[in-house]
Amino acid sequence: MKLKEINRTAIQSWSPAQHHPVYLAAGTSAQQLDASFSTSASLEIFELDLTEPSLDMKLRGAYSSSHRYHKLAWGPHGMDAQGLPSGVLIAGGENGDVILYDPAKIIAGHSDVVIAQSNKHSGPVRALDVNSFQTNLVASGGNESEIYIWDLNNFGSPMTPGPKTQPLEDISCVAWNRQVQHILASASPSGRASIWDLRKNDLIIKVSDHSNRMHCSGLEWNPEVATQLVLASEDDRMPVIQIWDLRFATSPLKVLENHTRGVLAIAWSLADPELLLSCGKDNRILCWNPNTAEVLYELPTSTQWCFDIQWCPRNPAVLSAAAFDGHISIYSIMGGSSQAVSQTQADTISTSFGNMDPFGMGQTLPPLQLSQAPPASTTITPLKKPPKWIRRPVGASFAFGGKLVSLENIKPNPQQPQQPTAHVVHISQVITETTFLERSSQLQATLAAGSFIDFCQKKMDSAQNEFEKTVWSFLKVNFENDARGKYLELLGYKKEELAAKVRLEMNPSSGTGSVDGLITQALLTGDFEGAVELCLHDNRMADSIILAIAGGAELLEKTQRKYFTKTHSKITKLISAVVMRDWRDVLQTCELQNWKEALAAVMTYAQPEEFSSLCDLLGCRLEAVEDSTLQAQACLCYICAGNVEKLVSCWTRAQDSHCPLSLQDLVEKVVVLRKAVEQNQESGPSAVGLLLGERMSQYASLLASQGSLTNAIAYLPQNTEQVAVQQLRDRLSRALGQQAPAAAPVAQLSSPQPTAPQPRQLFTPAQPSMVSQQPYSAPPPPSFSSHSPQAPAPGFMPQYTQQPLYPPPSMGPQNGWNDPPTLNRVPKKKKVPENYTPPSPITAPIFSPLGAGDPQQPPYMPPGQAQNQGMQQQMAPPPMNPGMLKTRGGSVEGAPGAPTGDVIQPLQSIPAEKITMKPIPAEHLVLKNTFEGLIHKCLAAATDPQTKRKLDDANKRLEALYDKLREQTLSPAIIGGLHNMVQCIESRSYVESLNIHTHIVSSSNFSETSAFMPVLKVVLTQANKLGV
Repeated sequence: MKLKEINRTAIQSWSPAQHHPVYLAAGTSAQQLDASFSTSASLEIFELDLTEPSLDMKLRGAYSSSHRYHKLAWGPHGMDAQGLPSGVLIAGGENGDVILYDPAKIIAGHSDVVIAQSNKHSGPVRALDVNSFQTNLVASGGNESEIYIWDLNNFGSPMTPGPKTQPLEDISCVAWNRQVQHILASASPSGRASIWDLRKNDLIIKVSDHSNRMHCSGLEWNPEVATQLVLASEDDRMPVIQIWDLRFATSPLKVLENHTRGVLAIAWSLADPELLLSCGKDNRILCWNPNTAEVLYELPTSTQWCFDIQWCPRNPAVLSAAAFDGHISIYSIMGGSSQAVSQTQADTISTSFGNMDPFGMGQTLPPLQLSQAPPASTTITPLKKPPKWIRRPVGASFAFGGKLVSLENIKPNPQQPQQPTAHVVHISQVITETTFLERSSQLQATLAAGSFIDFCQKKMDSAQNEFEKTVWSFLKVNFENDARGKYLELLGYKKEELAAKVRLEMNPSSGTGSVDGLITQALLTGDFEGAVELCLHDNRMADSIILAIAGGAELLEKTQRKYFTKTHSKITKLISAVVMRDWRDVLQTCELQNWKEALAAVMTYAQPEEFSSLCDLLGCRLEAVEDSTLQAQACLCYICAGNVEKLVSCWTRAQDSHCPLSLQDLVEKVVVLRKAVEQNQESGPSAVGLLLGERMSQYASLLASQGSLTNAIAYLPQNTEQVAVQQLRDRLSRALGQQAPAAAPVAQLSSPQPTAPQPRQLFTPAQPSMVSQQPYSAPPPPSFSSHSPQAPAPGFMPQYTQQPLYPPPSMGPQNGWNDPPTLNRVPKKKKVPENYTPPSPITAPIFSPLGAGDPQQPPYMPPGQAQNQGMQQQMAPPPMNPGMLKTRGGSVEGAPGAPTGDVIQPLQSIPAEKITMKPIPAEHLVLKNTFEGLIHKCLAAATDPQTKRKLDDANKRLEALYDKLREQTLSPAIIGGLHNMVQCIESRSYVESLNIHTHIVSSSNFSETSAFMPVLKVVLTQANKLGV
């Protein structure tokens, strides 16, 4: 894409790479005249400012010179010493002058800009180059084989690299080697290049083309390989670029041929040795990869020749081209849009007229409107490959599942640039939370073994604080007998200790005065008799009578004598609640500091159907207060109630849920509590709430980030509409190589009929639709959605993603629309022994309709299968028409009740004896698909009936090839050739495919290929003719 433009007929040179900002020097070109026939000359310096959208470059300095120039070279000499802040600009004049300019003074507008000048050369100086290692050394070339080496520190005494070459001729190019500082190359228009060694002060080798038609216009050294250089030919009869290697200097190593007329200039990128620019008389600027001789990019240029082209040393993507039309254009090799260029040209035309009336029409000119071309027509294609300066030497990126993908671009060997370099991508598993994974594995092992009591006990032993120990104690009680009694003991109420206290209080000599407390404890533990005795002892007649009524007729008799005594105390409300069974009012009005007493009362007296709601009520009151200690105690109420969602909410508020180990603590409690609820309640667990779904999704994401994908997908809730959960499930399924989850048909069944016991999955009341029969050594994932606490039957492990109700149709080889019908032959059905049990299909035991083909039950069934038979039969699909038989792949052999294929064929139409045709091996199936696809394309494009008949016949005759592929009777050489033909067909290189065809026929046994190779030739010829 064009970036800037200078309206000058001039030669050019970029400022050194160390200089900033970027400048471009332009000197009036010798032996060229502009349209005004001006004979004046100047040396100008322009600044490259890519932030300005206009095409114009800013002129920073100009110097009127008496010389016209053949060559400019801008070196960094003197920039370090601060004596020459912008370096030195060396110019080669038309009268043999070599002039040194100070660019800083030109930019500043000074008149004394010439540092030094010499007219040592006898003719025009057409070649200049600055040594990249010793920047004070400059080589120049002129007429009569004159080559001088100038030391800018001692400019008056140049040296020569050696004796003049014979015969004497002009020097058109000089270039210092990019790797060895004392090697210099020169070239002449005759086509000969000379290599000089300045240490020996002699010529060491000559390079010339044997055709004697080379007219050297350019010479460049390889930036990386010290022995390689390129020569460009200006001769229209030989418009080539030759790559020479001095180790094999007898002939060119490679020849780049794409220009149609002579090449005028070349430039090799120092930033990327795989980029070589050339411009020629065919008005083209090409960018080559010299290692492969491929044209990577063609710049959009004008209709005039470009006689000089240069890379910008500081910005490797920028280049400049000087053309004979009086313009120096600045381009970007990275492509872009040329729309700004067209708009700039239109603005220039409009502003040149202004608002004048040039035609005397009495009206001003309207703004120039450009036709709106489609954007695609103005977009310039960038390079075919990324240049070296934007390639990453190394790179790393984290992928899903804790995978770290890293790459390293190994630097190729400069001496063997054509050798392919190995590009290795490393994929490693990164684990940062080792403790988290260990605890997750322990939880998985506990769920697999069912040892929840031991797990809770270990958690109690390792608890960091008393509250944590209490929480695990409450969770452990859920798996023990007499859970309510154990809850009371945890709350501090033990019946044995209470009885001893009652006896102590009844002793007159040792009264403690804490009668109310003892009565309360007696009531909380259901000891009515002890409570009545205490009331009688304390002269509480009314309390004793009321309690006697609740305690039974016998107790009531004992207290009737003192019924007239009435008294009021602090525990009247508790007595009323015990008698009236109104515990909800007690929980709503009690002091929260006495929450243990309230919870103990609910443990003792609440009915099972209201127990959970009462515990929830007390937990909500505790959670609503500002006291953080009481808020934390609400977790115990929710554990007693079995309310997982409330437990998650309460625990999340009290803990930092973003810490992995804190999240692991929460999940352990949730999993254990849900397991307890599943065992203690006959109904399945409630649906997963929003907050629990978020926490389990967060937990699964954390497991996935540590590489534990199988465990992660087991913890994801399935009965949720959360988009994040569904997306994570899809990613996990794809990462595990499973089918993406879909809406399982089983989940849509609303029939109340009982179904077979399903392997349980974690947090989902929906039942899985696919069960694997493959043995699986890892522990099964946690599951709490089954109605039965029993483990799944042996051999049936849960699959972690929902699969379709019926398996998809087989993806074996299928016939094309024009193929002859294949033979679907059914082998004889073998006699089945009476005690034979067919293997269960992959969908057993969920969808296997046992007995679908045989109404009688087999006499023997494996353990775990007979118990599920009745439920499996209820889920069986409706029986099929006995006159129809489903077949898959032409075979009817299989287990009774196994899911069958998609094609339904009448039973009467299948012969008794048929032979099943072998399938084509998978690695050769591409041959059949490609050849058939090509024939179909040709049939669609053909209009001649005769051609269509040929193609139809060819399609049928290719069955001979397919038969040989099925029988695997073709030699490896023929197979390899056929695959090469397929690759050419896919790239529409039919001529190359025909060449491969000829090679196969000429190098193989005729009898082996005569049945199908002539057919392939007809197809390829027609495809090439039709251009499909």
